[in-house]
Amino acid sequence: MVYVLAYDVGTTGVKTCLFQVGDAIRLLESAHEGYGLYMTENGGAEQDAREWWEAMRVTTAKVFQKAQAEPEQVAGISFCSQMQGLVLVDRQGVPVRRPMSYMDQRAREEIKKGIAYGPQIAGANVWKLLRSLLVNGAVASSVKDPVWKYKWVENHEPQAFSRVYKWLDVKEYLIARCTGEFVMTEDTAFSTFLYDSRKGKEGWNKGLCRMLGVRPEHLPRIIGACEPAGTLTAKAAEELGLKPGTLVFGGGGDASLIGVGSGCVKPGKTHIYSGTSGWVSTVVEKRMADAGSMMAAVVGVQRGRYNYFAEMETAGKCLEWVKDHLALDEIGVYLESRDITSGQEAVYTSLYDYLTETVKNIEPGAGGVLFTPWLHGNRCPFEDPNAAGMFFNISLETGKTQMIRAVLEGICYHLRWMLECQERKAKTSDAVRFCGGGALSDVTSQILADITGRTVQVVDSPQNVGAVGAAAVAAAGLGEIESLEQIEEMIPVRKTFRPDQAKKQIYDRYYQVFRQLYKSNRKNFLALNREARES
Repeated sequence: MVYVLAYDVGTTGVKTCLFQVGDAIRLLESAHEGYGLYMTENGGAEQDAREWWEAMRVTTAKVFQKAQAEPEQVAGISFCSQMQGLVLVDRQGVPVRRPMSYMDQRAREEIKKGIAYGPQIAGANVWKLLRSLLVNGAVASSVKDPVWKYKWVENHEPQAFSRVYKWLDVKEYLIARCTGEFVMTEDTAFSTFLYDSRKGKEGWNKGLCRMLGVRPEHLPRIIGACEPAGTLTAKAAEELGLKPGTLVFGGGGDASLIGVGSGCVKPGKTHIYSGTSGWVSTVVEKRMADAGSMMAAVVGVQRGRYNYFAEMETAGKCLEWVKDHLALDEIGVYLESRDITSGQEAVYTSLYDYLTETVKNIEPGAGGVLFTPWLHGNRCPFEDPNAAGMFFNISLETGKTQMIRAVLEGICYHLRWMLECQERKAKTSDAVRFCGGGALSDVTSQILADITGRTVQVVDSPQNVGAVGAAAVAAAGLGEIESLEQIEEMIPVRKTFRPDQAKKQIYDRYYQVFRQLYKSNRKNFLALNREARES
């Protein structure tokens, strides 16, 4: 039995979790600290690496103030983090500019020059697409992909670019700060689209680097998720209040470890995540891609396993928008003197529960109102940074609670759309695991079951499954778990929601209209939003 410290590094904050690993993975204590997401002109989205580290420092102290264990007892540290950010650092590991979030959309010209020209399939030059699919198994066809952010910095900030020593992602920066080592785990390397997924840890592909204009010397050493990146330096240990020499493992990105933490580790198992963003992911045993639907089998933390992955940019973030703009001014929720509007837990436990309970008795279909959850563009099954949210079919009879329910249903309609797209190439499971903050709500879980027609399973602490996954790979690295295959048995289902077929028939009619809303408004989104995003 060992203690493992896991840092779940999200878009809006860090959750630090102390686990005891034996026959089960048991959460002992946790603490959350938020930080900024800085939206800039031209569609930029940036964060401050110093705020990440400060949030780690603060939450580590809070955890051990409450825990019965001592910092010296921690056998290993691991990470689960947001992916497809860009953290360019110098030789000392100091960022040469503020990190660019996965949400950054500034590199429109870079993607046009780099891949979106000539004969195209799904917006990518056909020859470059075929070469990328052959080597990597996917293609950098989104403006939000990190290679185009890298090219944007090269083109727009040459002075900063000249100081670059290594290209890192979010957790890789934090690993470097902990250990002084510059590494990248296999799943993160895959998401750069410069990685040869046929070759494992030796997988940087020089041909793809030449094709996309990336300097190979900027790319760090590749390691496995369960492999130690190094040990905690004396300086980092002092700042975090931990023991020098503690093993620091590679961990993984949220797209990899949330599935592990939800118990989806075997081929054919599907999980659905609703946090700030949302996705549908199915474990598969071979590379596959659907360029038309912007989906690919992403390298996972288990050798020979992939996560067939479809992502939406804003899921729970839409509920945060509801909190700010529809709920607090009229429903009269949480006006007492306590802070419930800041931090991930506040949004997803107290206020989220209240909002969903408020709309529980609204009839399926939200009085005929549909909501499109594209508040920051969309990635799958269509890529369009100009796509936006809207309420469709409002009438004089429409009330605010119906609009709030329409938001919940809109998120679930989009998740169903991605699930059905996955079915074209992979068999998804009849019972899906639902996780993230959205799964804390029984109302949302039942709506998801009714809209998709699938049995929805929720595990304990579904908002912590990323940290559970990080603890699992550290435990495997320490030899406490023989194989990640064991995880399914270690993570039991807490609640099960079965679809109501009568409600599904109602939802089916609205879903068909929902799917047409983007096609019908694509040109309108372009006309209204392209100029604003490019100004």
